[in-house]
Amino acid sequence: MSTRITFLKGHGTENDFVIVPDPENAVELTPAAVVALCDRRAGIGGDGVLHAVRSAAHPEARHMAAEAEWFMDYRNADGSVAEMCGNGVRVFARHLQRAGLVTEGDLAIATRGGVKSAHIDKDGDITVGMGRAALPSGDVTVRVGERSWPARNVNMGNPHAVAFVDDLGHAGDLLAPPPVSPASTYPQGVNVEFVVPAGERHVAMRVHERGSGETRSCGTGACAVAVAAARRDGVDPAATGSPAVYTVDVPGGRLVVTERPDGEIELTGPAVIVAEGEIDAECFEHAS
Repeated sequence: MSTRITFLKGHGTENDFVIVPDPENAVELTPAAVVALCDRRAGIGGDGVLHAVRSAAHPEARHMAAEAEWFMDYRNADGSVAEMCGNGVRVFARHLQRAGLVTEGDLAIATRGGVKSAHIDKDGDITVGMGRAALPSGDVTVRVGERSWPARNVNMGNPHAVAFVDDLGHAGDLLAPPPVSPASTYPQGVNVEFVVPAGERHVAMRVHERGSGETRSCGTGACAVAVAAARRDGVDPAATGSPAVYTVDVPGGRLVVTERPDGEIELTGPAVIVAEGEIDAECFEHAS
């Protein structure tokens, strides 16, 4: 007799995810199964999978169980494991709220990038504490075809290379990862953002996400872009003592990033659950 597994589909500014509720960590999500779930023709379709597990039930999250009941076991669309996903955390929080596991207000969510704080607003938006940005030294260059740009190396718990360009079309089709040099800077690969100004403390971006290709939005990428844009504008909240708030337009909508004087970064935006259903476990077993 086949086993039916519950799934949900959600998105944050059109960065979409398959959610697999699995409180006791009973579902084996192999890389092949993740690829099958994220396939937009033969599967459910998504930029990644949010495996929702109680922290105490997952070996990678047990040490965080006292701080956060739930662990976001995030996987990229190619089946690889990822440290963190800003849009994913918001969608994860929305799932917990919809399931009646949390209510409006504050909650903590465990990730491979550490415990993240989230706040579910009454107006529907969700704000996530993304931690501090690290700005490693060293020159980085991003190339697309014959064009190349210097890029800012920003780490948000996952790596980013942020390039300011004249036109977002210069990023090309983003079907393949844009070459970044020196390659040794990112031994595990990198998310690459292309950015143009859109007004005062307002930018627009496109992104190639490591393991997923071009996506409609990237939460950690938006934070990395906001920090890089602030430094490019000569703005450093640690020096001024005032928060820096940047609006970041992505192909799937709009996000707001706040960098506080203590270095903490907050990401605010929508999160929507669009569907719920069941899938036969055989789809996992036969995935290859």
